[in-house]
Parts: sequence; structure tokens; C-alpha cells
Amino acid sequence: MPGGLADAIDRLMAVADTSAALNAARTQIDALLWRRDVRAAASEYTIASRQWGARDSAALDGADVATAEDSPMGRVLGSAQALTAEVPAQVDTWTRAPLQALARLHAVVAHGHVREEELGRPRRADENPDDPLRLPIQAPSADEAAVRLTLLAQLVSESGEAPALAVAGIVHAEVLTARPFTWGSGLLGRAAVRLVLAARGVDPSLFSIPEAGIYQRGRPAYVRALRQYATGEAEPMAEYFAWFADVIGRGAQAARPVSS
Repeated sequence: MPGGLADAIDRLMAVADTSAALNAARTQIDALLWRRDVRAAASEYTIASRQWGARDSAALDGADVATAEDSPMGRVLGSAQALTAEVPAQVDTWTRAPLQALARLHAVVAHGHVREEELGRPRRADENPDDPLRLPIQAPSADEAAVRLTLLAQLVSESGEAPALAVAGIVHAEVLTARPFTWGSGLLGRAAVRLVLAARGVDPSLFSIPEAGIYQRGRPAYVRALRQYATGEAEPMAEYFAWFADVIGRGAQAARPVSS
């Protein structure tokens, strides 16, 4: 894990290019929220965001939308859909008890994929996490992953003054690289971006589709960005945030009504 998470945000925001990139992504979301067609069909855009976000998040984990529902990959898509549908209900909990919100979301997404006693619970020392992205990053021990989750929750609770997109980027990368659960950490980490955007008032109605931006950039770029984050070094982490700002901007541009 990069040194102190709060310190990492401070260091990153001191880099002009990082700050500019995140501000540009925020501007694209703001433009989306002010569009007349979006405001006139708000519920359709929200529903579509959940549907397309789930599809693209599942695809990043290897699922195909054409896969039969009763197949393993079809069940991944169903789990992603259940997860994105649950996110709005966890926004309030996220602001006061982030770990509780993550536990609930994991219980939703991992249902049917892990044993009942594993739902909502970080992995134990004798359990290895799944790795659909095949990250070239060694997963931390279960104890270290648990510590990182605790520090992440502390960051969320104490980062009211930090830029929302910087926090979203940290939350996403920490869950993806720490892989705190035996199954579903990738799906959960991408859904957590939605939690931050809604909780911090950046995209309260969740019109944008951050998963679509990640999918558009492709899995190789995704893996490379996470590897850069995992170094904990300023320059590679700035490159991760340049990627993150780009996918957030793409996600705003990908918003569409449910009938599209």
C-alpha cells in the first residue's frame, strides 16, 4: 500500500497535471448533470447507468453478455447487476460506516459464488483471492489486506476536504490491489467509485458510467494503471490518476437513456 493514503492524496494534488486531469473529469460530469435531456429523463439515465455499468464491469472480469444466465460467466453478470442496483441504498451508510457498506455490497455481489460465512467478510489467512484481471501484483496477506481496508475506511471518513475524484481513485485502486475478499473484489472496487461519486455529490443520481470508461480503455491499460498505483511512487501514481481521470470523463460521455 502506498504510504499514508491521505498523504498520497496531498502529494498527488500538488502535481499540476494530476489536479488538472481530475478537474477536467469533474467538469465533464458537471456538464452531464446540466444537460436538459438528462434532467428530463433522469430515471431513464439512472437505470441505463446501472445496466451498462454492470455489463461493462462484468465484462472486465471476463463475462460475456451473450453468456447463458445459468453459466458461471452469466452468473457474474447477474451479480454485477445486483451490485450496481444496491449501490444507491448504501450511499448514506458509506458516509458514516464505509466498511459496513462494503460488507453489505460484498454480500450482495458474492452471493452464490462463495460460502455463506464468507459473505461480507474479508478473506482469512488460508484463503486466496480470485484474480480475473491477472494482475502482475502479488496480493497482500489477509492481515495486510484487512489493515488496508481499515485505513481506507479512515480515509473516507476523514477526507471531506480532499477532492472527491482523488478519493474515488484511491478507493478504487486500494480495493483492486488489496483484493480483500476471496471473490468479487474487482466488481466491488468499481462499484465503490459510484459510492464516492454519489456520496460526495459529484454524481448524486449516478448518471455517469465509470465502468464504461474503464472498459473503453481496455484491460491492458487497466492492469498497467493498477500496477503503477501499486508502486506507491509519486510519478507512477500520477500516471494512474491520469488514467483514472480519463475513464471518469469517458464514463460521463457514455451516459445514455435506457432506450438507447
